[in-house]
Amino acid sequence: MKKFLTVYDKYIFTQVLATALVAILLFTIVWIAPEMLLKTIKLVLEGEYTPKTGALILFYELPKILGKAFPVGLLLGTLFTFDKLSKDSEITIFRAVGMSFKRIIAPVLVLSIVFTGLCFITYDKLIPISCQKLADIKGAKGLTQFIYTKKDQKDRPAQAVIVSKFKKGNMSDVIVLNFSKQIFNDLHGLSNIHVAEKGKKGEDKEGLPCWILNDITSYEINEEGIFHEISTKDEGEILTGQDAEDAYLIMINSTKRDRDITNSDLLKYIKLLKREGIDETYRLMLNKYYQRFFHPFVCVLLAVLGCILGFSKPREQRLIGFTIAIGCIFIYYITLPFFDLLAEKGVLHPFLTAAFPPMAFLCAIIAFYKTKDL
Repeated sequence: MKKFLTVYDKYIFTQVLATALVAILLFTIVWIAPEMLLKTIKLVLEGEYTPKTGALILFYELPKILGKAFPVGLLLGTLFTFDKLSKDSEITIFRAVGMSFKRIIAPVLVLSIVFTGLCFITYDKLIPISCQKLADIKGAKGLTQFIYTKKDQKDRPAQAVIVSKFKKGNMSDVIVLNFSKQIFNDLHGLSNIHVAEKGKKGEDKEGLPCWILNDITSYEINEEGIFHEISTKDEGEILTGQDAEDAYLIMINSTKRDRDITNSDLLKYIKLLKREGIDETYRLMLNKYYQRFFHPFVCVLLAVLGCILGFSKPREQRLIGFTIAIGCIFIYYITLPFFDLLAEKGVLHPFLTAAFPPMAFLCAIIAFYKTKDL
């Protein structure tokens, strides 16, 4: 009996693995072919990319697709395998020798844990690396209109820094608004305005981090809000110490999507957003951070769901299970932006918005399990 179970585990594991890999391959081809592939081929033919560059672009696009393909492939792989086992009456044989449903799907659970690990690594490491490579190849565009506001101890604006463009550590068209301590009924007064053509992050004379601006034009403003003096200088410093570090990190990460950042860097960014009081972005990124852990776990849930949907009677229509599976996948991915919005606007806590889709799958599994009386 022990030997039979060992053979069974190997058989189910290899069958589900093979079908899951085929499903992942087909999903990747369908995802990449319509637009991405044709666009890349067009740019190669126009001479904007060399054939090597075009191939590298497609290669570095793969991790972003695989992050979505792992759960989908596992669902379709388990569904197809167990549907075939049911149609061939092999499931009936397994049940006849005393195997429970839990024992039958045990090899699938092991495989799903492997896919969960792969999915987690893909989002944490592979996708950020591939996004950086793509940015280097395509030439990332400079950020426009980044604004950082430094506040005093009374939570009032003390200085506002506006960066029109930012690329690879170099800033251009920087505007610095220094607020005066005088506060009018409807607005804060300005003491001076600095306009710099260029800027970068560096160190001051004491070795502390700061922003160094070049080619500066300064406009002094009197208490009546009138420019009374204009001067120029070659170089000046702003945002020294922790303020310089925080503003620089926020600016760098604001140019990226959440998928471009590793888990550790994303967590640091989230803590910084909370400290700076940037609430909407903080809630959105916290939601994305939680999704990094819940989304890989979906591999396990979809694997179990595929097994349940695959259990069918010999004459039962195969189309029903596949229709339900495709519907679940579609609903899952189509509703993710909606939950992102709920988290960003503070309607629900980010943990709840990230956990809701997997919990919905868990409820669906319980419902289908009871319906099929397994």
